[in-house]
Amino acid sequence: MTDTIPDQSTAPKPRLKLRYREEIAPALREEFDFANVMQIPTVTKVIVNMGVGEAARDSKLIDGAIRDLAAITGQKPQVTKARKSIAQFKLREGMPIGAHTTIRGDRMWEFLDRLLSVALPRIRDFRGLSPRQFDGRGNYTFGLNEQAMFYEIDQDKTDRVRGMDITVVTTAKTDDEGRALLRRLGFPFKEN
Repeated sequence: MTDTIPDQSTAPKPRLKLRYREEIAPALREEFDFANVMQIPTVTKVIVNMGVGEAARDSKLIDGAIRDLAAITGQKPQVTKARKSIAQFKLREGMPIGAHTTIRGDRMWEFLDRLLSVALPRIRDFRGLSPRQFDGRGNYTFGLNEQAMFYEIDQDKTDRVRGMDITVVTTAKTDDEGRALLRRLGFPFKEN
């Protein structure tokens, strides 16, 4: 019996990544008249952050956040610790106050596909994402109020509702390029 590493070339490619390569990248190149293929903006990473401020009082709350974040993203999150002690918040330096994970590669494309096709449509009274939350360099950050919209989360086993911030980091140079990329990927922005 030999241990073999599975061949990555036979694994199916994420469908959003294929759509980006076949449809979105040529359309963006034509829209912005890029001379070089490397100028076409793409998504490089997605950062999912879950702050747990109540963990200063109850240290078991951070375990639930880690469990939920691991189920949503498919990888183990990093625990964020307090950098300074703040007496008013009963916070000591080094206490766990949140968790975050950075997703890259095929896992990132699959997460974005699940976010756009399954999670966002499950939000009650969803009117679209704000098109004004770009940082000036084509990166987009938005917040979600609860984790229950992801189908990986069993609502009966959640101890409390936790929100999260999701940052989509792109190679776009301007907000207009980033907005065009995300709109073509399927991000439902509100119309002004």
